[in-house]
Amino acid sequence: MLGLVDWVFLAQFIVQFLLGLLVNGFIGLFNARGWIKSKRISLYDSIVTTLALSRMVLLWILLFDGVLMLFSPIEHERGIVMKLIDFFWTLTNHLSIWLTTCLGVLYCLKIASFSHPTFLWLKWRVSRVVMWMLLGALLLSLGSTLSLICEFKDQSGITENVTDNIRMNIGEYSFKLIHVFGTFWYLPTLVVTLASYFLVILSLGRHTRQMQHSGAGSGDPSTEAHKRAINVIFSFVLLFLLNFITLLIAWSSQFFPEPKIVAMTADAVTMLYSTGHSLILVLGSPKLRQAFVQLVPSGLM
Repeated sequence: MLGLVDWVFLAQFIVQFLLGLLVNGFIGLFNARGWIKSKRISLYDSIVTTLALSRMVLLWILLFDGVLMLFSPIEHERGIVMKLIDFFWTLTNHLSIWLTTCLGVLYCLKIASFSHPTFLWLKWRVSRVVMWMLLGALLLSLGSTLSLICEFKDQSGITENVTDNIRMNIGEYSFKLIHVFGTFWYLPTLVVTLASYFLVILSLGRHTRQMQHSGAGSGDPSTEAHKRAINVIFSFVLLFLLNFITLLIAWSSQFFPEPKIVAMTADAVTMLYSTGHSLILVLGSPKLRQAFVQLVPSGLM
């Protein structure tokens, strides 16, 4: 029987799930409609659309994981269903994070301005650079998922061939420990995103000083573009760090007295990350923000 804490988490899962579907579904439908009308889609819109779709899949996985955790904890801990959830969650989560990283690099190369030859070379080939990053993101996502399959095989071998309970617990402990180290797959995305963020900040500082020397105002389009990019990338960094720390705690949940609550909190934070950053993308894009503001009142009437 579910307790009060369980019902609170279940209500939170449902609210965040519905809000996430609304925001990400809106992004996907809006860009798909523009694609159908104009018969073309920009690199930015294609990344944002793919990101929204991946997050919708991730939200479904998280909701199913939370419901299974509450209503069938034994199956959640040891069943084949949990392995499938972990598999698809890892693939989708890594892919969505790498797509967001590619988005930060695109912001940086499109908006930032530096005279260094390497930066100029990357800026002139921004579409090619981002496309290669997307390919690398897919390969790294598959690599992280394949490493998880190897962990499943190792764990399966231990639990099937060893009958002694003590050694089986050691095997589960080792599996959890390997899973914690698996979070280092996220470090390249964090490094690349932080580099993009600091480059945009440096470019904004240089641009602001140039505008002050020339006596121009601070509300020019370039300054506003810099500020929008900084807000989007910085929000992702904050949410990503929160999500990363939560994942480390969740995958170490067996060391805590209430592992179930820790795992449910991790699911809630991941939902917050997936929904919150998509909402920031909507508010940071003039065309998406205008369409979303027009949609919400009409939907409430």
